[in-house]
Amino acid sequence: MNALIEENRSHPHLAALLAAYHLANQEAKGSPVADAAALPGAYRRETEDPAAAFAADTVLLATPAGADAPAGCVVLKAARDGAAPEVKRLWVAPGARRRGLARALVTEALRRARDAGAPLVRLTVWDRLPGPLALYRELGFRVVPSWDARPGLLCLEKPLADRIGMLAPRDVRAHAAGGLADLLVDAVDDGASVGFLAPLHPARAAAWWTSAAQETARGAREVWAAHGPDGALTGVVTLVRTAAPNGRHRGEVARLLVHRSARGRGLGRRLLAAAEAHAAATGLTLLVLDTQTGSPAERLYRGAGWTAAGTIPEYASDPAGTPRATTLYYKRLG
Repeated sequence: MNALIEENRSHPHLAALLAAYHLANQEAKGSPVADAAALPGAYRRETEDPAAAFAADTVLLATPAGADAPAGCVVLKAARDGAAPEVKRLWVAPGARRRGLARALVTEALRRARDAGAPLVRLTVWDRLPGPLALYRELGFRVVPSWDARPGLLCLEKPLADRIGMLAPRDVRAHAAGGLADLLVDAVDDGASVGFLAPLHPARAAAWWTSAAQETARGAREVWAAHGPDGALTGVVTLVRTAAPNGRHRGEVARLLVHRSARGRGLGRRLLAAAEAHAAATGLTLLVLDTQTGSPAERLYRGAGWTAAGTIPEYASDPAGTPRATTLYYKRLG
């Protein structure tokens, strides 16, 4: 359904939504109370002054299409003391249920947590509530060892951050015709100058990665890939080691690619940092790269402490075949 999702911990209807949530929760626990004034102290304070109770948190409200007031709410509790942010107080008024409001609220809370850089989100749900539990499972939450010992309370988590790891040669070969080829095709389709003209056929992209797997097997190239929470490849970077005896202190960063669907959450910076850290740990003292002058990648490299060494005009053609200038960068390690 279409619904307006807004952030507003001071909304005049929020107190009533929270009161309804807590009253229903007390009844489900076998401890019903007559009204909000009779709620336990911590819960009562939430209904009396939501803005103060959730001053450090994100409060979202959902208003159904055509309605003039919100019919649902959720709180994304801010991360505290090293713990992950937590979804709390998910409530949809009975008359507005089965219209997608709960899903829309949790989905927006997850998006905001991901954009803030949270590696995961957690929540708790009573095992006697099959509806909410089914929704959370559909959204990718999984039951984990409990951090709350109350009987019948399930603890769930959903990973948000892309996991970055080095690929062994066999892994590069395994992903060559799938996720790695998709990343290369996506980059060329987006206009990135990465050595290919458009359109790039997936088979040709797969062939390049197959050759890269051979380089990886003989130690000439190392590959790091980012895996999204669903396991799909979302980014990649490679480090090429110099074969010349007088250049073995040096490496080249190449093919830093982030899928368009995964941009805007710092993945390129994390991939670059992984390659840099490994290079330094394995004795390299200098890294170099080149990138199309004026491309968005230049901001990434400059922000990561790379130094521009110079620009070469008409160095390589972009995917459309137009010659473009390239800027050379270097970074000293250690």
